[in-house]
Amino acid sequence: MTSKVKPAAKRSPCPVAATLDLIGDRWTLLIIRDLFAGKSRYWELVSSPERIATNILAARLDTLQACGLVLTRESPERVGSSEYRLSARGRSLLPLLKKMRDWGLANIAGTAANIQVENTVAASVNRDHVNRPKRKSR
Repeated sequence: MTSKVKPAAKRSPCPVAATLDLIGDRWTLLIIRDLFAGKSRYWELVSSPERIATNILAARLDTLQACGLVLTRESPERVGSSEYRLSARGRSLLPLLKKMRDWGLANIAGTAANIQVENTVAASVNRDHVNRPKRKSR
């Protein structure tokens, strides 16, 4: 599957602003969280407790793929279906996600970490060759 989405232009050279431009919307980090938790199919992602709309999920997955955070491949189990995995770049967000979880648990009453993130770093190291975004020649 080739993505037609172009990553948005940065609004400033500030690394915080540039990171927010990439992953700072309402849904993107939740999708990344679910990929860390072992979900890999569209129907698994759409069934998350936050109930992301299908059109938004599809758009975010396209953007994450175009930015090199998510890799996709044809599902070996179901013809015409795709599987999604975090790339090495996407997996590098795990410390940020854990810090956000810890901050929420410490500072927002009534929160609970009900979704367990598996250690996908070692398990998916060899998957990065699948549909890696092509680099532009300089």
